[in-house]
Amino acid sequence: MPVVRLSGVIGAVSQFRTGLTLSGVAPQLERAFSMKNAPVVGILINSPGGSPVQSHLIFKRIRALAEENKKEVVVAVEDVAASGGYLIALAGDVIIVDQSSVVGSIGVVSAGFGFEKLIEKIGIERRVYTAGESKAMLDPFKPEKETDIQHLKSLQRDVHDMFIDLVRARRGERLADDPTLFSGAFWSGTRGLELGLIDRIGDLRSYLRGRFGDKVRMVLVAPKRGVLARFGGGGAGGLASAAIAANMVDSAVSTLEERAHWSRFGL
Repeated sequence: MPVVRLSGVIGAVSQFRTGLTLSGVAPQLERAFSMKNAPVVGILINSPGGSPVQSHLIFKRIRALAEENKKEVVVAVEDVAASGGYLIALAGDVIIVDQSSVVGSIGVVSAGFGFEKLIEKIGIERRVYTAGESKAMLDPFKPEKETDIQHLKSLQRDVHDMFIDLVRARRGERLADDPTLFSGAFWSGTRGLELGLIDRIGDLRSYLRGRFGDKVRMVLVAPKRGVLARFGGGGAGGLASAAIAANMVDSAVSTLEERAHWSRFGL
């Protein structure tokens, strides 16, 4: 059975690093669903979430390929499928988790910093010129405006409503009647089963062997590596050195940002 592993933060992590995106995972998905004599495609997920758009695009591509090729999708969660990671997991006809996996976090979050007092303290004047009164909305170097906050919350509600509708459409009557279900809270795999967010406790290999026999073989459909990736990149002299240096700085920053995503779930 073909298996695709989706691991990491969803969307662009930084200028030089990209997490899970539709363009990045589409070739693997296409190859997995095109395999003959395989009634099931397995998806391994380990993601704390990220971009709601990329999460939704990946979900839709998995479902489209499943319907086009008449294949069942079995999702197995590793450490975490939260927020956008859980949204992708909803593509599964069956969702399997370990009892200690983290699932849920059906909500939307935006975070940032306010630096207006800092730049005032050190004597820096912020100058911003716009055409359009809301073009500099939520500028971190200016005091917050209540109208800007309400606009952001309205956008968040739209995304949250989409997420809730998708959960209800995919999980249906399996969902428990629990007031915290769509609060943004997250749970262990065991509690996720009680809430109806997942279907069973276990692992992908055991599940497939139970259905298709001990001789079933899982084939990992890995991403193809490009020529530049195999040989350590390209370029010459100073340009390559500058790119490497910039990439090192960017990687350090993006690693901290990525760790922040995982640390929300104690990982």
